[in-house]
Amino acid sequence: MRASIWPLLAMLLISVATDAYIWVQSRRRCRSIEWSRLQLATSLLLWLFIIAMVALPARRGSNWQLLSKMWLLFVWVSVYFPKLFAVVADLLAAIPTLFHRRRLRRLTKAGIVCAFAGCAIMWWGALINRYHIQVRQAEVPVVNLPESFDGMRIAHFSDLHTGTFGTDTAFVSLLVDSINGLQPDAIMFTGDIVNRRTDEIRPFVPVLRRLHAPMGVYAIMGNHDYGDYSYWPSAEAREKNLTDLYSAYDAMDIELLLNRTVWLRSAQGDSIAVIGVENIGEPPFSAYGSLHEAYPHISDSATKILLTHNPRHWTDSIRPDATANVALTLSGHTHAMQMEIAGHSLSALRYDTWGGLYSDPQGRRFIYVNIGCGTVGLPLRIGATPEITIITLRRSPVSSSR
Repeated sequence: MRASIWPLLAMLLISVATDAYIWVQSRRRCRSIEWSRLQLATSLLLWLFIIAMVALPARRGSNWQLLSKMWLLFVWVSVYFPKLFAVVADLLAAIPTLFHRRRLRRLTKAGIVCAFAGCAIMWWGALINRYHIQVRQAEVPVVNLPESFDGMRIAHFSDLHTGTFGTDTAFVSLLVDSINGLQPDAIMFTGDIVNRRTDEIRPFVPVLRRLHAPMGVYAIMGNHDYGDYSYWPSAEAREKNLTDLYSAYDAMDIELLLNRTVWLRSAQGDSIAVIGVENIGEPPFSAYGSLHEAYPHISDSATKILLTHNPRHWTDSIRPDATANVALTLSGHTHAMQMEIAGHSLSALRYDTWGGLYSDPQGRRFIYVNIGCGTVGLPLRIGATPEITIITLRRSPVSSSR
């Protein structure tokens, strides 16, 4: 049996124990037997949900099957996590009975209230908050920024995961209108435009084609864009999926940077480099990118903006390298784990740079991590609302000597 099966089995066993506990306690404490019958009926229904979810193929199925799998999992999680919380509260409330004292009934009631609130918050995150776009602003001081680029505004967005929306283009259309309405000088997307396959993006091509900025629209690949999360009958089929994605970007009039650099030029003749690398990330995410291939002399004096999907690339390779003269890096990938409360996210346990603006200790090289616009896994966002970032470049008065 594969090791990855064990967490699933543990989760299922805990869920069975939770249902059994609630059923037994409802039989003991409720005067009407109808409550225990209702618990049994709803539990059986939810277990049918989880059986259907497990039965649906993950890598071989269609996008509609994947969406069904995601929503079945979400329904199950939105019920069983609150149930488990209520059971733990009730068990804690029973501790005084071990010492021949009364059960803490208020703790049980508080647990039940919190469980219902938790379920409601999850559904709010799925039905409302994941469509609530937030525009964030950041100013980045750049040493030796050409004067004609002082005040340049970049719209940065990431992790669209169009497959999660099925064929409903309403949110993506609102996102495009919001970006265009901000009138940025350039638009930059940092990867994961699909979940598994290129065909997910087809309904959204006409919508994303509306993106427009005077200095262009640029994009890179994310770990989900290569087809690694899908089954392919042959290497040729997988390669066709990639070439179809390249064609989709062409149809959207978005310049896809595959380990290469483009130069943005002002009317005054100044220029800055936009370097786009393919995905570079820690295992289990495959590494396709090459910064050296995209820009061989990273220590030269040119002003550079690096697009790299996974922020680990910056923390592992850019920040510790004193010779890497990259003024600004734009990344995505983390989603803030689709949960952010009062500026804190569990993604901080895995990523040093998980959302927002960070700099190296000298304050010379910056990274902005966009927490994304779409969802993957569970179709919800709690706190971590879909983000558009407007980044304004400013000339730094700091000397260029190193």
